[in-house]
Amino acid sequence: MSAIKYLERIQDILAAIKTREADRIREAAALMADSIARGGRVYMFGSGHSVIPVLDIFPRYGSFVGFFPLYDPRLVWTNVIGPGGARELLWLERQEGYAKVFLQSYPFEPRDVMLVFSHGGLNAAPIEVALEAKAKGLKVVTVSSHQNLKIAKRSHSSGKALAEVADVAIDNCVPPEDALVDVGQLERVAAGSTVAAVAVAMSLVAETAARLAEKGKVPPTFVSPNVPGVPPDHMAGVYRAFTEFAYARSFRKE
Repeated sequence: MSAIKYLERIQDILAAIKTREADRIREAAALMADSIARGGRVYMFGSGHSVIPVLDIFPRYGSFVGFFPLYDPRLVWTNVIGPGGARELLWLERQEGYAKVFLQSYPFEPRDVMLVFSHGGLNAAPIEVALEAKAKGLKVVTVSSHQNLKIAKRSHSSGKALAEVADVAIDNCVPPEDALVDVGQLERVAAGSTVAAVAVAMSLVAETAARLAEKGKVPPTFVSPNVPGVPPDHMAGVYRAFTEFAYARSFRKE
């Protein structure tokens, strides 16, 4: 049964992440906790389907202020064909120079961290986000397929793949093809990188929170209204905290 095959493959991938990547997840979370504790931002970026773990980290129940998602609708498909379509997105994310223009809107500081998701790790957009962050003095954490790194030809003019720019490079443990299930045709189906990336993302959230809790510095946290005892104005406080966090640098003296 193909559904069971997929679930078995995903279980294998998650087991590999647990066994092989736990130390790197802890290392990355330590950087993030240190940044947030010092008033820094953990920026997050992904293009195409790699925006999904960015969307899932913040804002959502169980996460907290300190994470700062970077969204560009031109780098995420909102359609299949035509404006916002996959063809256009796949072209744009391979064009060198665009990501640097997009990032000009954000006031990076050396105390910040940049977290970049990209299964293949070869397109210009994620690589240039990582390179620009490094140039600004940020620590860079990446999540990509290191199996793909071993076989793929570098296409960016820097000669680098995404993981090679990172301070901490986490392997999503997914094969280069991404699709996992053979149904008797040339093309496999049912991708694994999204489940893997979200699992890594939530592991980073959990470990970062634990380290901040040790210091008594966990920021305001999104909480489900189903949790007993949550004050009715709790979420308003979270939104207020993020607004102050998001706009604080806009008014700083240069």
